[in-house]
Order: sequence, then structure tokens, then C-alpha cells
Amino acid sequence: MGVMENSDLLKELRIDRGAVEETTSRRPLWIGVGLVVLVAIAGGVWFAASGRSALPVTTAVARSMPESGASASVLDATGYVTARRAATVSAQITGTLTEVLIEEGDHVKDGQVIARLDDTAQRAQLAQAEAQLHAAQATLVQWQSQLDQARRDAKRASDMVGRKLVSQQAVEQAQTQVDTLGAQLATQRRTIELGEAAVRSARVQLDYCTVRAPFTGVVIAKAAQVGEIVSPFSAGGGFTRTGVGTIVDMDSLEVEVDVNEAYIGRVVAGNPVDSVLNAYPDWKIPSHVIAIIPTADRSKATVKVRIGIDAKDPRIVPDMGVRVAFLEEKKPAAQAQKQAPRGVLVPVGAVRKDGDKDIVYVVREQKALRRAVTLGGSVGDSRQVLAGVASGETVIVDGPSELKDGVAVKVAAP
Repeated sequence: MGVMENSDLLKELRIDRGAVEETTSRRPLWIGVGLVVLVAIAGGVWFAASGRSALPVTTAVARSMPESGASASVLDATGYVTARRAATVSAQITGTLTEVLIEEGDHVKDGQVIARLDDTAQRAQLAQAEAQLHAAQATLVQWQSQLDQARRDAKRASDMVGRKLVSQQAVEQAQTQVDTLGAQLATQRRTIELGEAAVRSARVQLDYCTVRAPFTGVVIAKAAQVGEIVSPFSAGGGFTRTGVGTIVDMDSLEVEVDVNEAYIGRVVAGNPVDSVLNAYPDWKIPSHVIAIIPTADRSKATVKVRIGIDAKDPRIVPDMGVRVAFLEEKKPAAQAQKQAPRGVLVPVGAVRKDGDKDIVYVVREQKALRRAVTLGGSVGDSRQVLAGVASGETVIVDGPSELKDGVAVKVAAP
């Protein structure tokens, strides 16, 4: 029994070579799969890390200030086109319109007839005044004839009194008749003057029935039609028109802007201005400062500035929105040659605010470098940088919010 137990134990201690070979053959396969997974995970982590660190950015090159032809803006503001001469034309009397000779957009000249009122009553008054004048003139002729006869009678009586043919009383009566008729004649002359004045007044009233343009301009509104009653006063419960149309003198157009009173010191009368209409953003209109109106708006803390338009154009119409850039004062050519332009120009989007500092990010060796800069004025869509950036350096424009100093960046393809 002891011998059999020992042999059984020896059999159990024998190594099964088939099992060992099967286990050995499967081990390299699992190791290879594990290595592939580890490499994939490491690659993904590296790719994600490298993608996060290199921020895609858009860049531009800082360029030198031009030697001539461009002036830096010292202040920007917004305003509207206004007309210094604009009038809503009405009749000077109340009447019914029989003709309206204007339409919106018509060009009219000074004194041109634009409307007519019913003038029946005015013509009748004129005819009556003229008739009264003619009657007074005829009466004057009558009194003049009687006075001439009285003078002849007085002369004869004076001659006969010396020959004792008439009494002295007759002579005095003849002279009294002459004086009386002379006074009547003077009164009649005054009556004729009154009649002439009445005729002139009637003609003025008749002329009021014709509405004329007060100056040369363009009709921008037609306010009444034929058959409506117009009056210089508001009456009739809203059924009476107070104007026939509105005329604007296009040569009187200018720009009015409200400038913050904190910056009004930068505006000087006579300095050049670039005006850009909102309707035509690519068109710079040469302008100049006419005057600073010497009063401030307390509620808005602004001062109104008048700007004259140097280039007249039919595209400029009243009430258009305008953006203006107040430019530096023009310097003599000799002085401009001595003083070279300072700084460089960068896009407006390249300048950022960091607290109370102005900064620009410059790209160097594929990294963003933060630069504190000193700003000048504006030149079109660019900003003048007086210090902090050199000409030819690459700056980041409209960079992402996570952009920081030293961060790796990747320039986006244009």
C-alpha cells in the first residue's frame, strides 16, 4: 500500500508539457494587445494636449506710418446731416388750393410758383379799389376846373374894384371861393393817395394767392392737395393745412455731432474732418469744423459741433447718419518733412484692454507675447501704436479669450 501511494504522488508531481506549451503560446498575444492600447491612449493624450496648447489665431503685420497723405484721428463721433436752410412753405392768407405745382424730389428756383389759391375775392377787392381810385381821380379833375374858374373870377373882380365897378366885398368873396376850392383840391389829392394805397393793398392780397419758393432747393415733402384749405395758422379742427410743401437748400447741408464734453478740447475750429455716411461706408467725405456751439447739454454732458461738408453730392441728404473722425491740424510742408511719422499702424482688432492698460499680442517663435503699448490716433480701420510694437512684427487680430502671454499659437490659413 505504501508503494502504491508513493507512485501516485510522483504522477501528480509530473509537469503537463502540453498545458505549459499552450499557456506559453497565448502570453505574447495579450502582451501585444496591451501595448497597442497603451500607445493609442498615450497618442490621444499627446494629441489632445498639443491641440489645446496651440491656439489658432489670425494675424496681421504692423506697418509703418505713411509719410504723407493720411492724418491720425484725434476723436471719433457720430451725428446727422442737417440743413441750415429748410422751410415748410405756406400761403400768407387762408384760402383754397386751386393748383399744386410741386412733387417730392422736384428742384425749384427762388421765386418759382409752387401753388395757387382761389383768388376770386381778392380780384374783386382789387377791382373795387381801382374803381374808387378812378372815381377820386375824376373828382380831382372836376375840383381843378372849378378852382381855375374861381381864380379867373377873383382876378376880374380885383381889376374891377379899382374902377368902382364891384365892391370890395365881392372881391373878398371871390378870393374866399378860390381858397375853398384849393382846400377841396388838396383833400381830393389825399383821397387819391388813399385810393392808390388801397389798390396796392388789394394787389398784395391777390399776390398772396400765389405761393412761391423762398429759395432754390429740392422739395422733400408735399403737404397739401388741390381743394384743401391752407392757412398760416392752425385752424379748422385739423382740417386746415398749414403748409404746401417743404423745401431744403441742398447747398446748406452740414453735419451736427454731439461730442462728449470731456473731449471737446480736442476739437478745433477749422481742423479737417473725415465724414462717412452710414449708407456709404467706403466713401470718405472731406469736411472741416465750422464752429463749436458755445453751450452744453446738461442731461447728456455733450457739446454740439457744426461740421461743413467740402464736397457737395446728391447722395448726401438730410437726416442721414454720419460717423466723423476729427483729424490732426494740417502742418506746413516744411514742418511735415522735418517731423517723421511716429509709430506703426495695426488693425483696430489687435488692440486689447487689460485693466487700465492697452496691450497687443505679438507672435514670435509660434508663441504669443504680451506687449503693453502706447496708442495714438486712428487712421481709417487701423490704430496708431506709438510704442510697444515695431514695424514688420506680426500681431494677433481678434484673438480668442483664452489667449495669454507665452501660449503656443498656430496661425490660421488666410
